Amino acid sequence: MEYGLVGHPLGHSFSQEIHEAIGGYAYEIKDLDQNDFIQFMKEKKFRGINVTIPYKEKVTEYLDFIDPVAQEIGAVNTVININNKLYGYNTDIFGITDLIKRNIRNLQNKTALILGSGGTSKTAEFALKKLGCKKIYKASRKKRTENTENVTRYVTYDDLPFISEEISLIINTTPVGMYPKSETSPIDLDSFKKTEAVIDAVYNPIKTKLVYKAETLGIKSESGLYMLVSQAVKASELFSDTKIKNDLKEKIFNRVLKTRQNIVLTGMPGSGKTTLGKKVATITNKPFIDTDEIIENNYGHPSEIIKNYGEKRFRDIETEAIKSIMLNTGTVIAVGGGAILRDENIEYLKRNGVLIFIDRDISEISPTDDRPLSSDKEKLKKIYKERYDRYINTADIKIKAVDNIEKNVKKITEEFFK
Repeated sequence: MEYGLVGHPLGHSFSQEIHEAIGGYAYEIKDLDQNDFIQFMKEKKFRGINVTIPYKEKVTEYLDFIDPVAQEIGAVNTVININNKLYGYNTDIFGITDLIKRNIRNLQNKTALILGSGGTSKTAEFALKKLGCKKIYKASRKKRTENTENVTRYVTYDDLPFISEEISLIINTTPVGMYPKSETSPIDLDSFKKTEAVIDAVYNPIKTKLVYKAETLGIKSESGLYMLVSQAVKASELFSDTKIKNDLKEKIFNRVLKTRQNIVLTGMPGSGKTTLGKKVATITNKPFIDTDEIIENNYGHPSEIIKNYGEKRFRDIETEAIKSIMLNTGTVIAVGGGAILRDENIEYLKRNGVLIFIDRDISEISPTDDRPLSSDKEKLKKIYKERYDRYINTADIKIKAVDNIEKNVKKITEEFFK
């Protein structure tokens, strides 16, 4: 290959679409085990590569030149082949610096916590020092004794409750929470009462469990997609030996984000979510999923489940259906009218999606026999009153539906891509 990404595992990578959006070259993904990686580096059959976990430190053994910044950090993520000589750089430093600046303005006289001890943690530490961070804790599973630096202190995860109230910024550099094991979080944030921002280098899912938890606690937070785009732009400059305009970075970030995000339609039974969802999927070139259809295919029609086993059993099945698609990206999803009643459903849907509430007036919704919870007008009015605030409070976007499908579809797509 000429240009690409090497690492292991790489099923989660967004790098190909980012580099191809930058333009000018084809970009490949190579998932290499350790033996294949060694052989690949010895053969040198590439012009430029990005290197990700677990090889950011290992790759330095094969380089003829290492940029001083990468040398100081101790990790390389970009390699250029010039006349069969390999030159190593760290473009992650640009990405993580940009990501930090997006989430916390001033680190002077503040304390940061880095989770992890690998190559990305070294990059984060370097960035924090350059940004003037007063104190840095680095947490790892094993106790380290070299607490000799003025800025950096080494701790274990067991130590975190004792320092939690010092921490202004948390940066996760471990793969914990990364696709496909996205139900895990490296730490519990409940004791970090004074933390201002949480950053996660993981970018798939779009919101990791750690980032989502921070969001629910009112802490400014972001996963690593912007970091990925920023470092990719810098790597591309090295590949092509040209300067890329800064506004292209913003455009690529927004393009990749909107390509990968799910559009999740919520609203009352009979509000038209399925019909609108199918049309939105066609326009946005995204696949369509209806969670009621998943339930029906696996368990039978929702109305029969409710009649025979009760609403709680149906809600449990509904949660399992939603959980089964939580790792989907770039999908239009219509959920049942009561899906918003459970917090866990909201989390599963928001980790990769934007929730859009289809707010249709109750007078325009007709009760039907196949919906036992809203089979007549009185039941319909009752659940509308009970759920309306929940629809509003869980939605990222509200669309006031009108009696015109095309206009509603236009509103949904315009608001999503705004």
